[in-house]
Amino acid sequence: MKYALAVYGAAGTGGQSSQTALSFARALLASGHEIIRVFFYQDGVHNASGLISPPQDEQNLPEQWQNLVKEHNIDAVVCIAAALRRGVVNAEEAQRYELPGSNLREGYELSGLGQLLEATVEADRFVTFGD
Repeated sequence: MKYALAVYGAAGTGGQSSQTALSFARALLASGHEIIRVFFYQDGVHNASGLISPPQDEQNLPEQWQNLVKEHNIDAVVCIAAALRRGVVNAEEAQRYELPGSNLREGYELSGLGQLLEATVEADRFVTFGD
C-alpha cells in the first residue's frame, strides 16, 4: 500500500507529532508498505533544518528523519511558505532573499501545497501528524 504523510509538528517543541510520525513511517516500511511522500508543513518544517542541535541526552529527530529519507529514497517536501516564515531555506532562497546562509538538510526540497495535494491523490492512504 502507498502512503503519504504530513508532519505539522516540530521536533523538541513539547509535542510528539514528529516522533510519532517517524515511528509510524518506520513501521510502515518494516511492514513492506511504500511512503511516496512526507510533506513537512507549519512547524513541521523545522524537522528539515540543519541548524537543530538537541542536547546529547535527547533524540536528534531531524537527523533521524534525514537518515530515513535517504535510506528509503523518500520524497521529502517542505512547504516553502511555511519554511520561509520560520527561517528554513535552501541555497537558492537564501540568495533570492539575500540571507547570510541556508539550512535546509540534504535530501529535502522546498515546494508548494500542490505537492501535498498531489500526494493525497497518488497515495492509497494519507495520514497527518500534528495540530
